[in-house]
This record gives sequence, structure tokens and C-alpha cells, in this order.
Amino acid sequence: MSDSLHLSVLDLIPVRTNQSSADAVAGALALAQLADRLGYERYWFAEHHNMASVASTTPPVLIAAVAATTERIRVGSGGVMLPNHSPLVVAEQFAALEAIAPGRIDLGIGRAPGSDPVITQLLRLSGTTSDVDRFPDNIADILSLLSTDGATLRLTSGREYDIRATPAAAAVPTLWLLGSSDYSAKLAASLGLPYVFANHFSGDGIEAALHHYRTGYQPSEAHPEPRTFLTVNASVAPTKEEAYDRALPQLRTMARLRLGRPMHALETVDEALAAEPDAMSDEVIAAMAGRWIIGDAAQAIDAVRRLSSQYGVDEVMISPIAGARAAEPAGAGRTQTLELLAGAL
Repeated sequence: MSDSLHLSVLDLIPVRTNQSSADAVAGALALAQLADRLGYERYWFAEHHNMASVASTTPPVLIAAVAATTERIRVGSGGVMLPNHSPLVVAEQFAALEAIAPGRIDLGIGRAPGSDPVITQLLRLSGTTSDVDRFPDNIADILSLLSTDGATLRLTSGREYDIRATPAAAAVPTLWLLGSSDYSAKLAASLGLPYVFANHFSGDGIEAALHHYRTGYQPSEAHPEPRTFLTVNASVAPTKEEAYDRALPQLRTMARLRLGRPMHALETVDEALAAEPDAMSDEVIAAMAGRWIIGDAAQAIDAVRRLSSQYGVDEVMISPIAGARAAEPAGAGRTQTLELLAGAL
């Protein structure tokens, strides 16, 4: 892959009908190794909880597995949902990951919980979490804890207490803020941090968010210039018709989520094509499909270039949502998407 445009991968690790989570994770590791060989810039794992079609629940564990089995590609979180975790634990986990794969770790952090209210409450009851209202302070704490100098805490006694995420850090992960609204864009700008707009989740407000980020950017020592890219869902196949068929299982899953309907494992392409028509679902699907990249290799890379040009970014992160037919390996569509995009670029 050689071009001024860089491609990366965002993985939610889809779990389809009659597939175990072990098989889904094995498929994700194989896909990450493929992305490494094809020249993709980075491979990130999302954090979602209690979803029948998503196995990406613990980004640090998955990052460690991919870092150990790849050679070049940057690996990270897209993102760690900070309200679910203690800032110190996040800092320690990613300091350890940086020690495993020096210079290849990204810490992407989001402000949303990545779960429903019941799971959010369960996380609070079962472990250390952080207050969403203290999100800016918690980001600053993580930056300090991850630094090679560590942080200093002043105890109520007046004594200073040194804290480090790891005892002798030689390097630190790159911290990115993720969001789909102005909030994280403005915070990233004020802290001098890289920013990613979650376009795969919501394309609304991207112009405003990037405008706030770039015009309000305060240069930092680590990042003297603003740095940003965006994400997009993509299904790429030899023909546009096949690409749409492969996108349909994920489109139907997202329609169920948006309509508040019961969730289940991702359908095969065959199951999605055989489903009865549903006017409400079809309306939601049509709106989403217009925002996703669905087409053959030439159409898809042209759409990626238009996104890159329109929003002034030199990197686009692909969420490969293409499904597979029942007779195919579960990752067939995702593999094909990455291969065709890399070949076209």
C-alpha cells in the first residue's frame, strides 16, 4: 500500500449466527495480521458490553494479543470508554501495552459508556469506575500517570506521593480523544491532543466538530499541530450488488438497535436476504446505507478519497462490516473488504 492517503481498521469483532466468541476473536486476530501485511496504519478495537453481535468487550486484552502477533501496525483502542474504568487502571494497562510493543500503542478514549444503563450500573457495582462529569480531569490524570515522569499526589497530611503507571517508562502510548459531538473535539483542542470523529456511528455534526477542533487547537509539546481522522463503515466486493448484500446483516443489526428492538447475533448474508420486508427497518437501513461505503474496489476507494478531501484528513479508519454467506468462513467479507481497498489504494 503506497499513497498519501492512509487506511486504518476499527474492529468491533462481530459474532454471527452459530459462531462462538472464540471463533470471532480468532477471526479478528487473523484480520489484524492481514492488515499488518497489507500496510494498514493502525488496528483499533472498540469497547461494547452485553451485545450478542459484538465480542469486543476488553480492548487492552485484544490489543495485547494483536501486538504479540503483528510486526509493524499500530494497535489501540477505539476506544476505551473511560466512565467504565479507573483512570489509574487504564494508565497501568496501556503502560504495560507500551512495554509489550514500544512505539506501536494508541490509547483512544471515549466519554460514552458503550453499554445500556443496566450494564453501566453493574460496572459501577462490580469494579472501579470514574465519574463522567470529571472526564476532562480524568484525561489529564491519565496523561500525567503515563508520562515518563509520572504524577505527584499531595496527601491530606501535606506529604507528596509519587505515582507512576509503570516504574521505568521509556516511551508512552499516543492518547487520542474520540467523539461524535463537539464536546470531545473542544476538549482535545484545549489539551493539544489528537482527535477522531466517530463517523461510523453518527455522521451528524462532523463539520462543526472538526471546525471546533482545528480553530480552537492549543499546541502541546507532543502534538504541535492538530491531528485528526474519521471512521467509516465499509463493505467492498467485486460488484456493488454483492457489497450491498454483504452489508445487509450489519445494516439490519443497526436498524434493530436504532429502533429499540431485541438484539441477536449477526445474521449470515443468506438470512438477511431472506428476511421479510419491514417498512420501518427498511427506512432506517436506506438512510444508513447512504452514509456507508458500499461498492466495488474502485467505487469504494473513490468514496474514501472524497471523505479524505472533504474533511481535510490524510487517514480514514475503516470499520469492515461486510458479512459472509453461510457456506463461507465468517470473516470472508471482512477479509475481502480489506484486501480490495488495499489493492485499489
